[in-house]
Amino acid sequence: GVKVRLLMDAIGSSAMTRRALRRLRDAGVETAWFHPSQFLKPVKRPWLNLRTHRKVVVVDGRIGFTGGINVTDEENEQVRSDAYRDLHVRLQGHVVRSLQLVFLEDWLYATRQERAAFHGQKLWPEDVPTRAQGTVDAQVLVSGPDSSWEAIHRLMVAAIHEAKHRVWLVTPYFVPGEAARMALTSAALGGLDVRVLVPRVSDSRLVTYAARSYFDELLEAGVRIYEYGPRMLHTKALLADDEVCIVGSANFDSRSFRLNFELSMLFRDQAVAAELAGMIDTDMQRAQEVRFVRRRPLWRSRLPEAFARLLSPLL
Repeated sequence: GVKVRLLMDAIGSSAMTRRALRRLRDAGVETAWFHPSQFLKPVKRPWLNLRTHRKVVVVDGRIGFTGGINVTDEENEQVRSDAYRDLHVRLQGHVVRSLQLVFLEDWLYATRQERAAFHGQKLWPEDVPTRAQGTVDAQVLVSGPDSSWEAIHRLMVAAIHEAKHRVWLVTPYFVPGEAARMALTSAALGGLDVRVLVPRVSDSRLVTYAARSYFDELLEAGVRIYEYGPRMLHTKALLADDEVCIVGSANFDSRSFRLNFELSMLFRDQAVAAELAGMIDTDMQRAQEVRFVRRRPLWRSRLPEAFARLLSPLL
């Protein structure tokens, strides 16, 4: 008897079979597609390249989950021994209202329903305190092509600029724009401990080449770069000093900052920062630090990297 709504991106969930979808619907699950695709109709569907990358679960308006984990076998250690290394956060309290509001807005947009469709439904628990003892400062941040503000991009760059001694960045897809590169290199040149953790082998070779095309510039500025493997690293997190943490769905690339609908959480709390720092440090110990500066084969490395960099605004 639980009301279940499932919103899927039409491209990201294209592997969903009709049989699986029918089983969900037969069980009473309401399903909807975000920007459904139409083969060979890009002119009539100009938003085909604009996808939702948000990962949100809300239970009874009281408990929320968000981060980088998708509902897929690649993320399931019980199914695959090489499952992605990923990060999600569990939320309780008043901030879950913001998380649920994002889902409801996306649901209404995808289904073309009016807000009146939810009239009479109990969506918000009344006994959730605005601020309870032992809580941390948390804020939901969203960005997407429906706004020119680029909130998550601006927040990450600002957090890097305002850091005093440490910036640790973890991302599976590292294709930084000029503002982001300037922030990282300026922080490193200013004497901060700046580290970037990326996968050794991404699920997109083109993105791997594009990421490595920026390594020399960053290494020369003093940024330390680590490549994690052999499992695919899918964590998206930024730690600034001992208090500011950003965790969510956004990668450190133009697609996440400008094209995708993304959601990230901002935390300001020393205990949360210490826990995140411990997780990142553990992964860095399992990674290999990158040492090369312009010492790579021309045909097998530098030329593919240069080509991928030309495409970086589209990745």
